[in-house]
Amino acid sequence: MKLKKLSLEIVEYAAHRLAKETMNWSEPIPDFSTRYTNTLERCIDAPFQSFGGRQLYPGLLKKSATLFYLMVKNHPFQNGNKRLAMTTLLVFLVQNKKWLRVDNQELYNFVRWVAESNAKLKDDTVRAIETFLKNYLIDVE
Repeated sequence: MKLKKLSLEIVEYAAHRLAKETMNWSEPIPDFSTRYTNTLERCIDAPFQSFGGRQLYPGLLKKSATLFYLMVKNHPFQNGNKRLAMTTLLVFLVQNKKWLRVDNQELYNFVRWVAESNAKLKDDTVRAIETFLKNYLIDVE
């Protein structure tokens, strides 16, 4: 199955307009125009990179883990990067007929752990994200 790539328009809709319309947060969701130019675009394009005809991140788990890590650690927005990273990941999973069945508190703790992780340990952190996703990933119809 060929994986569906996120578009900038889908991220804008899901992470901003839809979130503003349907969710309550203790702090405001930043306007989409506050993203750092090209940082978000690099985050959503990176999982689909290839070299010499081979994908650098083959499969849903590697693509999802890379997307999530980059969205958390590269701070594509001025505020709300952890929330927006989680929302973007969930949208990517749904696009590819998957979902995470995990307790909200456990998910929150995991997102914080990724955010606080040492950038020097990127490869280990991305593997931990893959493991986390594998343990909670379910199919959706």
